[in-house]
Amino acid sequence: MTGSPSYDRDFFGWLNTNAQLMRNRQFDQIDVEHIAEELEGMARSEKRELLNRLAVLLVHLLKWQYQAPKRTGSRRNTIVMQRMDIADLIEDSPSLKPLVAEKMQAAYEKAKLKAEDETGIDRRSFPSQCPYTLEQSLSPEFFPGDHSDLA
Repeated sequence: MTGSPSYDRDFFGWLNTNAQLMRNRQFDQIDVEHIAEELEGMARSEKRELLNRLAVLLVHLLKWQYQAPKRTGSRRNTIVMQRMDIADLIEDSPSLKPLVAEKMQAAYEKAKLKAEDETGIDRRSFPSQCPYTLEQSLSPEFFPGDHSDLA
């Protein structure tokens, strides 16, 4: 790639140059090593996005369950939106789905910390293991506890 923008000095130029080289099928000129690194980074980013959304969902499920007097349509909508966003991520990248089940407890640990910050409820008051199955967590019908007041 002589004369091409450098990965380290002009990332934007490097991206556009390598995209054009690929479109032109000039594979012998592409920066294979850096492209592979970037693709792996994108995969890690997608995984983090999914796990962060799962943690946010679990925070709101905990808040729904443990702060029943504070249940609102807004809190309900946050739960619904996180479920929709998780479903979209999995639809776009089905190979992420097994990671959700694998990382459920790790996401729950984050959720307990965040729920403690947001509610003032000591995280040790929450169950040590996630009280919701993956299926429950992602189910549009599941809201822990009585929620008939918002039906």
